[in-house]
Amino acid sequence: MAPAGISGSMTLEGLDKDRAMRGRKIPLGTERYEMTDILRLAIENKASDVHLAVGRPPVLRIDGEIIDIEGPNLTGQETRRLIYGVLSDLQKQKFEELKDLDFSLSIASMYRFRVNVHFQRNTVAGAFRVIASVIKNFQQLNLPVKVMEYLAMRPQGFTLVTGPTGSGKSTSLAAIIDMINRTQAKHIITVEDPIEFLHAHQKCLVEQREIAQDTDSFTSALKFALRQDPDVIMIGEMRDLDTIHSAITAAETGHLVFSTLHTSDVVQTVDRIIDVFPPHQQEQVRIQLASVIEGVMCQKLLISRRQGREVAVEIMMATDAIRNQIREGATHQIPTSIEASGKLGMILMDRAIMDLCNKGKITREVALRNAMKPEEMRRVLGTPQ
Repeated sequence: MAPAGISGSMTLEGLDKDRAMRGRKIPLGTERYEMTDILRLAIENKASDVHLAVGRPPVLRIDGEIIDIEGPNLTGQETRRLIYGVLSDLQKQKFEELKDLDFSLSIASMYRFRVNVHFQRNTVAGAFRVIASVIKNFQQLNLPVKVMEYLAMRPQGFTLVTGPTGSGKSTSLAAIIDMINRTQAKHIITVEDPIEFLHAHQKCLVEQREIAQDTDSFTSALKFALRQDPDVIMIGEMRDLDTIHSAITAAETGHLVFSTLHTSDVVQTVDRIIDVFPPHQQEQVRIQLASVIEGVMCQKLLISRRQGREVAVEIMMATDAIRNQIREGATHQIPTSIEASGKLGMILMDRAIMDLCNKGKITREVALRNAMKPEEMRRVLGTPQ
């Protein structure tokens, strides 16, 4: 029997798809696992990630689902051979000292990969994120073009792209930097861990700095970036108080700053930035953030009704009302301001998800599963036919 409020046919359809995905295996075409063959297979099958861990064949993530490559389970010796085969001597030494290592990887003419290698149960394991070789534009990514162009063309300020891991934050940031690079004569500095998308100099001078390779830390890189005459600074991820403080300071001093956070909605994003500071500093941070914030985009990738995934985006633009709500600590009022400002391109996540459902791009089940307020969405969507 289907759970209350969910279509029985939709639920069975979803279960059938899950069973089919679990039973599916992708043939490798060779008898022995080799890293280049595994990564090639990932690209051919449009996987977002590759995972290597003892006790299971190499695994691909395709459209959000975990699918095995056809073949025997990996042994500790095999995972070590595969992963150590792509590490330099210096990387091997660092990995064995720290037990974790992030780096980027390019193999021949194939796509680039963002790699994390680590230990689990005293064996080597790895996660390889596929990075597209071509930077897609806003239209190709199904992002709101006018909003994105507006944020990219701001002379200064602070814009955040947020969402869970694997929601396309880095891809959206790359599209913003690429548009600036193609249309304006500016100096762009990126600070990343590791460098993902490669930006060639076009109208802009673009310098990309990688943590551990080109600079010691995000905080150190941002401190010195202000002495390097940048117009635009892109921070791959804001992980701590010092990085957040440096980003706000850079925006205050007349730079255009972009970064990411792992937050699920706009209000949580604003609150996270403020709450990371000690209580006695929070009032001042609210004032600073209110003065520099330009926009927040929160993304989710949802399973498409047809093939691939669809992006749902919650958008906040910094109007006078929203700046005042941030300044006064009334962030709970921001959703009301977003709802009232649809003409400016603002939209709440549940409305974005509902729009995808109404256009037939995602199923009702996917919409309800990803809604911030599923009961309210269930009421608005009505009883399934």
